[in-house]
Amino acid sequence: MIFQRLIWAALAVAVLVGSLQSGVQQLQAVPIILAAEVFEGQKVEAPEPAAAPAPAAATAHVHADGAAHDHGEAGKEWAPADGLERVFWTWVANVLHAFSMALLVFVVMGLSLARGSNMRSLSLAAWVAAAGWLSFHFWPSLGLPAEIPGMDAARLGSRQGWWVLAAGSAALACVSLAMLRSRLRWAAAAAWLALPYVVGAPHIAADPLAGFSGEAQAALRQLGAQFIWATTWVSLSFWLSMGVAGGLAFQRWVRPALLAILQRGAAPAAGAVQVPQ
Repeated sequence: MIFQRLIWAALAVAVLVGSLQSGVQQLQAVPIILAAEVFEGQKVEAPEPAAAPAPAAATAHVHADGAAHDHGEAGKEWAPADGLERVFWTWVANVLHAFSMALLVFVVMGLSLARGSNMRSLSLAAWVAAAGWLSFHFWPSLGLPAEIPGMDAARLGSRQGWWVLAAGSAALACVSLAMLRSRLRWAAAAAWLALPYVVGAPHIAADPLAGFSGEAQAALRQLGAQFIWATTWVSLSFWLSMGVAGGLAFQRWVRPALLAILQRGAAPAAGAVQVPQ
């Protein structure tokens, strides 16, 4: 029963929040991305050392029957076409992302209730959403800001690893403040927050826009600054709506069933306690 309520509540929140996020993306981030993509054709790539051709890896070859054909098109990755198809699949991705985050928010809220929290659902959801924004956007973005198309960056694996470290450290800082009762919880939270920046975010030594001309660089730098703010607004709208919608859905569908389970679990324990004569 509780599992079904959890899934349906998370799905309802995901459709609402994912749709809102898609709309904000179309208004804030997408125009900047399209404007930056105009300059991608002007980028001068650094020459790579020539490698000896490998006959076995050639895309065009001849079979034993003498018929030659090319596998170049077959090797391309699928991508949605521009227009409605891209908008639709972006919406699907945003809804799936919102669904996973709604489940995470509900689990954290449920654990808080199990630990005896008496906060109202909206207030509790607001605190959890604030921790989510800090962990998944604000703290990692201080070291690795959002990048526009065409910018050079450090190796993808290094950036992904550091992002996980920053997000996990921020989440552990929030857990330290919420779970620990000692005054040292502030020191523990500060240590967790400092950890990823002690390690250092991966960046390239060269200018990320070195491959562009002066005018293109100036335009792309301006677009890059706008894109950082746009992604911040997208993230803020996501977590604000997640806090409101998640709090209302949790109060309406999840909290009553969860409290009933907790009360049934507490009843046998209370009955087993005997007052000494």
